[in-house]
Amino acid sequence: MPDLRYKPAFAKRTEIPRPKRGEGQWALGFTEPLNKNEQSKKDDDPLNVRDRILHIYSKRGFDSIDPADLRGRFRWMGLYTQRKPGIDGGKTASLGEEELDDRYFMMRVRTDGALLPPQAVRVLGTIGQRFARDTADVTDRENIQYHWVDIKDVPTIWDELFEVGLTTLEACGDSPRGFLGSPVAGVAADEIIDGTWALEEIKRRYIGDPRFSNFPRKFKTGITGHPQHDVAPEIQDVAFVGTVHPELGPGFDVWVGGGLSTNPHFTGKLGVWVPLEQVPDVWAGVAGIFRDYGYRRLRSKARLKFLVADWGTEKFREVLENEYLGQPLTTNPSPASPLGYRDHIGVHEQKDGRRYIGVAPVVGRISGTLLTQLAELMEQYGVEGARLTPYQKIVLIGVEPDRVEALVAALDGIGLSARPSNWRRNTMACTGIEFCKLAIVDTKQRSADLIAELERRFPELDATITVNVNGCPNACARTQLADIGLKGQLVVDRNGDQVEGFQVHLGGAVGLQANFGRKLRAHKVASVDLDDYVSTLVENYLADREAGETFTTWVLRADETLVRGDKVLEVVTA
Repeated sequence: MPDLRYKPAFAKRTEIPRPKRGEGQWALGFTEPLNKNEQSKKDDDPLNVRDRILHIYSKRGFDSIDPADLRGRFRWMGLYTQRKPGIDGGKTASLGEEELDDRYFMMRVRTDGALLPPQAVRVLGTIGQRFARDTADVTDRENIQYHWVDIKDVPTIWDELFEVGLTTLEACGDSPRGFLGSPVAGVAADEIIDGTWALEEIKRRYIGDPRFSNFPRKFKTGITGHPQHDVAPEIQDVAFVGTVHPELGPGFDVWVGGGLSTNPHFTGKLGVWVPLEQVPDVWAGVAGIFRDYGYRRLRSKARLKFLVADWGTEKFREVLENEYLGQPLTTNPSPASPLGYRDHIGVHEQKDGRRYIGVAPVVGRISGTLLTQLAELMEQYGVEGARLTPYQKIVLIGVEPDRVEALVAALDGIGLSARPSNWRRNTMACTGIEFCKLAIVDTKQRSADLIAELERRFPELDATITVNVNGCPNACARTQLADIGLKGQLVVDRNGDQVEGFQVHLGGAVGLQANFGRKLRAHKVASVDLDDYVSTLVENYLADREAGETFTTWVLRADETLVRGDKVLEVVTA
């Protein structure tokens, strides 16, 4: 039986819209598990699996692992079994988990917006080298993700991460996933407010707390005080966004109920002003609403976005204030959404006169070796620390001005460009079929090949065009938010054969032009034809655009023959 005593003693009841049928909402008395995931969490708090990993599974090996832990509770420790090699995408949906499981794990290390000193970066690198076949990816949740991890090595990895202040705890599962923080918090010259303390305090209070270890589904958090809204707040379950009250000064607005996948929703903006010191309490209130009122009957409707869509933001705010905070929030207009880059690539001046440098790996794919090389350069050039970004990038903080150019050249030498092409800067990709059990197509290598070809064909592009590549419908790489979003699926080629391909989404964006893009009906592109299709799109945009028109604006108004690639326009140069 779930413990509903997590609400403050002062909580008062609010009239709640009741669904037409029981949706497994604890606060409305629907406490019996309605699916196997809910039953598993009721049987044993997933946080308890840590001790079994330490004292049983790591000593006895993979075959000793209870299936309920292996395919369920392990996720709360940042561990998923990875895809067994050699299983093609056509079998993804037809095989059971036990048939797709390899005997090795993906491990996700959360950074939660923290500044990683050189020693932490070095440890992340050596873990990849020693325990993960030299793998490491920067994810769009500001995580480091390893593959090929053996259960026997997990305790040692945890110990080494702990020594530099890092953890895998609740990096996956129905839990507070890794937090997104502004990569330039505390240093950006144009920052409204630094949210670092709030991120650290939420983590200290609530990560690993059984009161918040059993949500209906995953729960994603972002905090930024930067005017570029650099944590994609529009698609978080809860986001705290820097704003200014005319009398009270800098604080945060609260946005709730965002998410992508097959039913995308943008966040609802509460239009409030929350001081920095109140952010952890408000976070716990929003998380508590999700835990207590979230839909637990169907996994497909268990995200907070569905509850917010049903209630509306006014009702959500009322419940938050009355039942969880015990006081009203200060009303304040939500900040305007920006237009432009959010990734902090390049060299920028800090408020203290030093510089920060944003660098771009290719679609987040790095390695343990590259991380150790990066740590060496950070030490050599006196870099204060590094942060990961929600765009699969890395930002180096605290560089003396006279060391910038030498460091930029050295970074380029190890494959981290501070001045990348449009294509390298603006292409993201999820893990794909190489390791993910849900994927249907290859993403990382296919995206790298696409970048190389587009750099050859359009070396001096004078516009911003983003490309997001996903291996399945789950939108881990934010398919619906790219100028060109590619959702992996099997397609039929010209010869009638089933091959890897993509469904196309066009013109998606966050910020001032926020929308989920234009899905072209019955339009799919085989992977082998992708280079030519994207090139045709770009050529048509360059030929047909109006002065100053962005790709996002053009693609939403362009004739369908142009965006499907059925017609190719010739670019006329003056």
